[in-house]
Amino acid sequence: MPELPTMTVSPQRSEKTEAPKVAVASLVGTTIEYYDFAVYGTASALVLGPAFFPSGNATLSSLAAFLTFSAAFLSRPLGVVLFGTIGDRLGRRQALVVSLLLMGVATVGVGLLPTYETAGLLAPVLLVTLRLLQGVSMGGEWGGAVLLAAEHAPPGRRALYASIPNIGPSLGFLLSTAVILPTMNIVGMEGFTDWAWRIPFLLSTVLVVVGLWVRTTVSESPVFKARTHTPQPESAPRFPLGTLVKQYPGRLLLGTGAAIGGSAVYYLTIVYSLSYGPQELGIPRNTMLTAASIGAAAGIAITLPVARLSDRIGRRPLMLAGAVGCVVWAIPMYASLSSRNGLVITGAYTVGLMFLALMFSPVAAFLAELFPARMRYTGASAAFILANTFGGGFAPSVATWLNSHWESPLVLGFYTGGLCLVSLLCLLALPETREHEFDA
Repeated sequence: MPELPTMTVSPQRSEKTEAPKVAVASLVGTTIEYYDFAVYGTASALVLGPAFFPSGNATLSSLAAFLTFSAAFLSRPLGVVLFGTIGDRLGRRQALVVSLLLMGVATVGVGLLPTYETAGLLAPVLLVTLRLLQGVSMGGEWGGAVLLAAEHAPPGRRALYASIPNIGPSLGFLLSTAVILPTMNIVGMEGFTDWAWRIPFLLSTVLVVVGLWVRTTVSESPVFKARTHTPQPESAPRFPLGTLVKQYPGRLLLGTGAAIGGSAVYYLTIVYSLSYGPQELGIPRNTMLTAASIGAAAGIAITLPVARLSDRIGRRPLMLAGAVGCVVWAIPMYASLSSRNGLVITGAYTVGLMFLALMFSPVAAFLAELFPARMRYTGASAAFILANTFGGGFAPSVATWLNSHWESPLVLGFYTGGLCLVSLLCLLALPETREHEFDA
């Protein structure tokens, strides 16, 4: 494996007041992006199957809806190529503004779609098309957001600042739940299934406008500016992903593996179980949403302290501890569903999502530190997005298939635990990155 990048040119540091502002702007963007994604995930678990893929079999309808959920992950690599090239060649901020705008258009479009009953086969075709656009947007969002924050970070606090936008996935899910639950309670499940499921999608318009305003007010990454203003700088390649695969294949593969288990935990908990619990085990939907929300909130609560600790003792010790915890806890966490007890499920999910926070709090800085500045946007994005695609995107569909053959929540634990074991092994093969400065 090639040596990790070291500082060659000292980048201009952000003003002290700029770094927190950039971190908040990055958090706002990732929260909005993942709100949009979480709304779709929750809607696919609750209503999109019968609305767009009607059949006499509830499992088949759910499977079809989850496959459209997975479709967005297939287009994420295209987003890595597109936005990674923009971010590495033209700047981080420009890529982030475009990705957020694209996500907003696609999400609002889903809220305006006719259903199968109205438009026939055109309805699912349009749904899949908009899902693919959402995936392209997500392919460029995460890497750019964490890089903008990390490259503005003061010395010794890179993981802390990079972890702030990484709170966005859980915060976006909580925000989506805060919209969906009251809507369901007001109009009832029948009204939500009939028409009110569109409300969370349409509310994205307001969030995107706010997000675009925030993102256009922050400055470009000082590392990117320092690199482009250095005499005879080493420019980003025309096709960063191709160069990345040629020069850093081991680092890309292991970085992907390091994040794959956590992706499975996240998506099976906040997407798949919201459908599986009510449909297969008779657990009330509100119980499942509440359990997942409390667990996500607990993960958020420890994210910044864990990231700050990783700036002091290193990324790997905490990520390894989280991976071990996820391997050990995966089976008890999903076995808790058999109890059908809201308190038991909430406790199990809370512990599991806190182990996930141990893994994922330092991951933004860790993946960014694996690659040089001229390919860092593409490298960090590719590793994380590939992990999300294979570990998270297909997880609901795989879980649906597994449970159609083995009717027990234990299979979810074995499946998730196996992927977390892959992450553990990949982390053991990767070096510590805390001491490596960003090169310009």
